Amino acid sequence: MAIENLKQSKSDSEKAQEDAKVRSVVETTLADVEARGDVAVRTLSEKFDGYSPRNFRLSPSEIEAAIQKVSDRDMEDIKFAQAQIRRFAEAQRASMQDIEVEALPGVILGHRNIPVQSVGCYVPGGKFPMVASAHMSVLTASVASVPRIIASAPPVDGAPHPAIVAAMHLGGAHEIYVLGGIQAVAAMALGTDTIDPVHMLVGPGNAFVAEAKRQLYGRVGIDLFAGPTETMVIADDTVDAELCATDLLGQAEHGYNSPACLITNSRSLAHETISEIDRLLTILPTRETASASWRDYGDVILCDTHDEMLNLANDMAYEHVQVMTDRDAWYLENMHSYGALFLGARTNVANGDKVIGTNHTLPTKKAGRYTGGLWVGKFLKTHSYQRIETDEAASIIGEYGSRLCMLEGFVGHAEQCNIRVRRYGGKNIAYGKAAQ
Repeated sequence: MAIENLKQSKSDSEKAQEDAKVRSVVETTLADVEARGDVAVRTLSEKFDGYSPRNFRLSPSEIEAAIQKVSDRDMEDIKFAQAQIRRFAEAQRASMQDIEVEALPGVILGHRNIPVQSVGCYVPGGKFPMVASAHMSVLTASVASVPRIIASAPPVDGAPHPAIVAAMHLGGAHEIYVLGGIQAVAAMALGTDTIDPVHMLVGPGNAFVAEAKRQLYGRVGIDLFAGPTETMVIADDTVDAELCATDLLGQAEHGYNSPACLITNSRSLAHETISEIDRLLTILPTRETASASWRDYGDVILCDTHDEMLNLANDMAYEHVQVMTDRDAWYLENMHSYGALFLGARTNVANGDKVIGTNHTLPTKKAGRYTGGLWVGKFLKTHSYQRIETDEAASIIGEYGSRLCMLEGFVGHAEQCNIRVRRYGGKNIAYGKAAQ
């Protein structure tokens, strides 16, 4: 049986047209912020968020006032989530060691893992203020010992969102701004009169934020291209339609353009899941958003074998991949392109998004083919160094180096090696001899 699409999302050409519109808006906005700085940022904040405070950066007293608005239960939950995320990030950091080896007698090679010196963490707001995104970016950067961590989130109902501010502060942010969208990432990356630029941007966002990060990449580093949330469920007849439909719609509610895909080898499960989604969309409070995503970006794909399901999943390289089959460990062993795996019916993507300890900032749009998600290592740069400690080592390496430089025609390079051979090798060496 050939792979069969029982429900198909928008065509690639339609999606490309939407992307082109986003690119144009972002390009114009970035140019405006670069040219007019704080003036442009304030204009954009007034236009899109109806927010124009005296200062976009929160003072210590404003941070404390926001935190006081968070209930005891919410604060307890935030602290629990941050403890889980910190524990895993610290274990990851401990796995990354500085090294130094003596490659040859007297030749010392090593590398050091050095934190990025300044990071801008964007936390999405909008319909769903994503408190958890502050843990994932700010806290993880803090575990990596980044010296300057600034964080920004849009206002919610005309004011800083208390729980987001609390999460940023507890996570270790040194500066907190109430700014959203393109203007936030542009201000952090390009700098303004009141905001010093950062070396790196991290954090998820809508299509405009993701495109802004893409266009700014090179001027600053970024974590990855984190566009609209994608979720994939790989399931066989060991689970039921209610689980599959719930897991698909649980992520489709993120936005009107959040892809959700079911891959299965069970025709009955496929049809039952479509029916269950239709039922859930009549009662889901976020059905307006989720139904738009499912209508335009939902797929149900029927395969014959697990091998077909695996190959298709690897090719699509979705952000979240929920595996509920009779061979979950086989998928873990053989999946190679994805954001994060969620294995077995007992787990789910929401756990990873909010509390379990792994990072929820993950690659989308097939970026999982070449990068993993945000983690403590993204905030560290591995820099090598070398040292020659003996005359004999300087002479031996110099002779090889000289000849290899001449092989490529770099005479000046060769002389860098030659002068060391002459000074430390106790003999003269000519270009011709070195090149032989």
